[in-house]
Amino acid sequence: MDEELVAVARIVRSRGLRGELVADVLTDFPERFDELETVVALLPDGGRRELKIERFWFQKERIVLKFAGFDRIETAETLRGAEICVPESEAVALAEGEFFDWELEGCEVETAAGEKIGRVRELMRTGGTEILVVAGDAKEYLIPFAETICTEVDVENKLIRIDPPEGLLDF
Repeated sequence: MDEELVAVARIVRSRGLRGELVADVLTDFPERFDELETVVALLPDGGRRELKIERFWFQKERIVLKFAGFDRIETAETLRGAEICVPESEAVALAEGEFFDWELEGCEVETAAGEKIGRVRELMRTGGTEILVVAGDAKEYLIPFAETICTEVDVENKLIRIDPPEGLLDF
């Protein structure tokens, strides 16, 4: 079976006439691009393509990428919307208690008493404490991803147990 991939950037648009591409950075570790030589592009149509990075640089909050064999705007445009990925085995090692967004997405959320709340749809970054966006049966819950509330995070079994403060689940 193919190894799982982790997205590190998403192509937004082409730049100039020489095949350069502008991408949103999807990693908390942009310095990892210094080590990357090849990546996998997951294309919007579901296809995959291995790419060799010729050069890159950061511009404002984005990264500009130049891939080997993409020397014209027309060829670069074929990558618009693609996610630029690395194998999961090459993901940056995190400290204990830290998680990648993709590890949390899809986790079932339940209370310490076993009451099912829903499934994590995404992790919303607010500049402060991250928020788990949890899709329940009838509504969506916004749950702060804080140790005092998310008392157990088991990404291997896709389960997060919470101890919600009074009123958190009432909205």
